[in-house]
Amino acid sequence: MESTQTTKETLEQEIAALESQLTGDMFKDMEIRDKIHNLKMKINGTKPMDSSIDCVGCGS
Repeated sequence: MESTQTTKETLEQEIAALESQLTGDMFKDMEIRDKIHNLKMKINGTKPMDSSIDCVGCGS
Protein backbone atom coordinates (compact mmCIF):
# COMPACT_ATOMS: atom_id res chain seq x y z
CA MET A 1 0.00 0.00 0.00
CA GLU A 2 3.00 2.26 0.53
CA SER A 3 3.67 2.50 -3.21
CA THR A 4 0.13 3.79 -3.73
CA GLN A 5 0.74 6.56 -1.18
CA THR A 6 4.07 7.44 -2.82
CA THR A 7 2.39 7.54 -6.22
CA LYS A 8 -0.38 9.77 -4.86
CA GLU A 9 2.19 12.16 -3.35
CA THR A 10 4.11 12.22 -6.62
CA LEU A 11 0.93 13.03 -8.56
CA GLU A 12 0.02 15.76 -6.06
CA GLN A 13 3.49 17.28 -6.49
CA GLU A 14 3.02 17.24 -10.27
CA ILE A 15 -0.35 18.96 -9.86
CA ALA A 16 1.20 21.64 -7.61
CA ALA A 17 3.97 22.22 -10.17
CA LEU A 18 1.44 22.53 -13.00
CA GLU A 19 -0.79 24.86 -10.96
CA SER A 20 2.19 27.15 -10.37
CA GLN A 21 2.48 27.51 -14.18
CA LEU A 22 -1.08 28.77 -14.65
CA THR A 23 -1.17 32.26 -16.14
CA GLY A 24 -4.83 33.16 -15.81
CA ASP A 25 -5.15 33.17 -19.61
CA MET A 26 -7.79 30.55 -20.40
CA PHE A 27 -6.30 29.64 -23.78
CA LYS A 28 -2.71 29.34 -22.52
CA ASP A 29 -3.85 27.41 -19.44
CA MET A 30 -6.06 24.92 -21.28
CA GLU A 31 -3.35 22.29 -21.79
CA ILE A 32 -2.04 22.68 -18.23
CA ARG A 33 -5.56 22.41 -16.78
CA ASP A 34 -6.14 19.28 -18.87
CA LYS A 35 -3.00 17.69 -17.40
CA ILE A 36 -4.08 18.68 -13.87
CA HIS A 37 -7.52 17.18 -14.51
CA ASN A 38 -6.01 13.91 -15.72
CA LEU A 39 -3.68 13.70 -12.69
CA LYS A 40 -6.57 14.35 -10.28
CA MET A 41 -8.55 11.60 -11.99
CA LYS A 42 -5.64 9.20 -11.42
CA ILE A 43 -5.50 10.15 -7.74
CA ASN A 44 -9.24 9.70 -7.30
CA GLY A 45 -9.33 6.54 -9.40
CA THR A 46 -11.91 8.11 -11.70
CA LYS A 47 -12.10 7.10 -15.34
CA PRO A 48 -14.36 8.11 -18.17
CA MET A 49 -17.23 5.70 -18.80
CA ASP A 50 -15.35 4.33 -21.82
CA SER A 51 -12.02 3.61 -20.11
CA SER A 52 -10.33 2.90 -23.46
CA ILE A 53 -10.44 6.67 -23.99
CA ASP A 54 -8.07 8.34 -21.55
CA CYS A 55 -10.22 11.41 -20.82
CA VAL A 56 -10.47 12.55 -24.42
CA GLY A 57 -14.22 12.02 -24.47
CA CYS A 58 -15.14 13.61 -21.12
CA GLY A 59 -15.52 17.15 -22.46
CA SER A 60 -12.86 18.74 -20.23
